[in-house]
Amino acid sequence: MEEKKEIFTYTYSAREQEEIKKIRDKYAPPTKEETSMEQLRRLDKSATKGATVVSLIVGIISTLIFGTGMCCTMLPGWEQYFVPGIVIGVAGIIGMTAAYPIYTRMVKRRRAKLAPEILRLSDELMK
Repeated sequence: MEEKKEIFTYTYSAREQEEIKKIRDKYAPPTKEETSMEQLRRLDKSATKGATVVSLIVGIISTLIFGTGMCCTMLPGWEQYFVPGIVIGVAGIIGMTAAYPIYTRMVKRRRAKLAPEILRLSDELMK
């Protein structure tokens, strides 16, 4: 009598498992639950996001205004625009120098508003 032996082979690849999990997560329905750490990170990022956008917009527009003033003062044949060009350039310089203080004030206000929630979450995570 012949005995049949079944051979079972199993191969495990951590990379394959991780890749499978990433692909599966793309197609799985999103979970509504957000961990405390994810919420803490999201709140921390939100404190600076709006201020960054506003300060960039102010800085870029001010730089363009400054450039316009430079053009008015430097182009030949535009001598009648020399004084308005200087005024426009100074307005651009004021706007460029105001961009960073705008950023710091907005971040300070937003952090003050988010402080209780961030402190509560961080206390919860540390305990």
